[in-house]
Order: sequence, then C-alpha cells, then structure tokens
Amino acid sequence: MATIEECRAALEKLSDSMQSAQGDVRTATALDRSVSCRITDLDVTFVGRMTGGRIVVQDTLQGPPVEKAQIRLTMTGDDLVAMVDGELNFAKAWGSGRVKLEAGLKDLFQLRKLL
Repeated sequence: MATIEECRAALEKLSDSMQSAQGDVRTATALDRSVSCRITDLDVTFVGRMTGGRIVVQDTLQGPPVEKAQIRLTMTGDDLVAMVDGELNFAKAWGSGRVKLEAGLKDLFQLRKLL
C-alpha cells in the first residue's frame, strides 16, 4: 500500500508533467480550479488548486474533504502512484470504476485532453 508521502510525491510528479506539457494538453492544464484527490485506502484527501499549469497541494486532510472542489479525484494510493508512473491507464481505470473523476461538464471536456 502506498504511503501518504508516496502519494504526495506522485501528485508532485504529475504536476511537473503538466508544467512541461505542450499543445492541447498545455491548454487543458491552464485551468484555474480547486482540486481534491481522495485516497480511499489511506482515508486522506489532498486539497489544493490547479493553477498556472500545475497542481499546488495546499493541505492534507484526514477523511473526506469538508468543501467540494471543482475537480475531484478518488482512488487508492497504489492506483495514483501506478497512474502517474504510467503503469495504469487512466481511461481503463476510470471506465472500470477504480478511479473516479468528478467535475463540471466544461472542465471534463478540457480535462479529457490530459487523459
């Protein structure tokens, strides 16, 4: 089972990848939205903001988030690490229910460029 530190490192790696993106992917990363990433097996939620082409983690909360972020991810720590490392395909994980992504319709259309 991935640790909180490994999950935070995976989010930082994802943020670094977003920062160096080009083309349509770069456009999708330009969103300015609140973000939460709930790690179910650790019962923690990373909360922050997608801004300037990066994900900035502002806090780590025990349990589910108090406020509903504009973009919400839910998964296990192992799935987060595997996805960021390229070992788990997001579309397949999302389609099978292993990963949940919730956002407004407009944001989902933008985010699909990332995925």
